Amino acid sequence: MTFDYGSVQWKQARARALKRAHYCCENCRASVRGKGMSRVDHKQTVKDRPDLAFEPSNLRVLCPACDNRRHAEKGGADPMRGCDARGLPTSPLHPWNRPP
Repeated sequence: MTFDYGSVQWKQARARALKRAHYCCENCRASVRGKGMSRVDHKQTVKDRPDLAFEPSNLRVLCPACDNRRHAEKGGADPMRGCDARGLPTSPLHPWNRPP
């Protein structure tokens, strides 16, 4: 089975996950409102568990910084990547670095 992130079923599952999390990262509680700020992550990958692809309990909302830490292929192997010496995110896209 090939998973389609453009499918209606995925878009509906993603929207339900965002609403359930009140549009906040389920890891750091940062707001994920805004273009490119929200990621809906599969706890168990679609590759490993395609039967859980749309299961609400297998989905979690993450901000880009937490999603990057989650996935080694996105830099997650180094927990300080993208952070300064104090552990604060360096990306201007991270919610903590956006103007109020």
